Amino acid sequence: MAYQAGGWRPAPRPVPETSEAQAYLRDCATLMEAVPFPSFLVDHRWDVVLANSAFRSLFVRVGPHPTAMPDENFLRFVLFHPDAATVLGEHEPSWCLPMLAHFAAALERYGHDPALQSVRRDIAQDPLMEAAYRQGLPHWIHAVGEEAVEHDGAVRPLLHPDPRWGATDCRIVVETPRTLEGMGYTRLTLVLRETRRAPARARRAAAHLRVVPASD
Repeated sequence: MAYQAGGWRPAPRPVPETSEAQAYLRDCATLMEAVPFPSFLVDHRWDVVLANSAFRSLFVRVGPHPTAMPDENFLRFVLFHPDAATVLGEHEPSWCLPMLAHFAAALERYGHDPALQSVRRDIAQDPLMEAAYRQGLPHWIHAVGEEAVEHDGAVRPLLHPDPRWGATDCRIVVETPRTLEGMGYTRLTLVLRETRRAPARARRAAAHLRVVPASD
């Protein structure tokens, strides 16, 4: 992965072979770059296919990690990167648990995918995360409802490195037009809110879940 001014340059990802599909993705990249909010394109493994400058700026202070960089695989970043909690506010309930739920759904649908199986093995190696995945996650979904699992429309806290934003919220907008759906891709945009949250201390947190809310 190469570094360039203003953030990371995402590692190349496989793209459809046809020239028309490649041209479409180039135009998607141009469109995303014009958006002032963090926006990124993922496949079913949460591999990041495209990411704009605002996305890279959000994670500019994230340290290196061999498998969990945000512009390489967003799922792995949320679950395993020790710096995730310094950017993703209320990391466990607002980001980890919904991502675990989406991972479980992806694993059910694409069970033989080696990349997803690798994530599953890494979850199993962390006893607390394994307990959260196998036992706590169903209780959490029952307690908060299926709508809390969905990314589209969710409002979640962020700790932006730019002091103009600081501790704020974002609304996640998920867009999957038919052409992208046919390629197996989904676009997510984190629409930052002007209203600032009460300051919260950002800390380097262990890359596993500590607490899973239980149902009543």
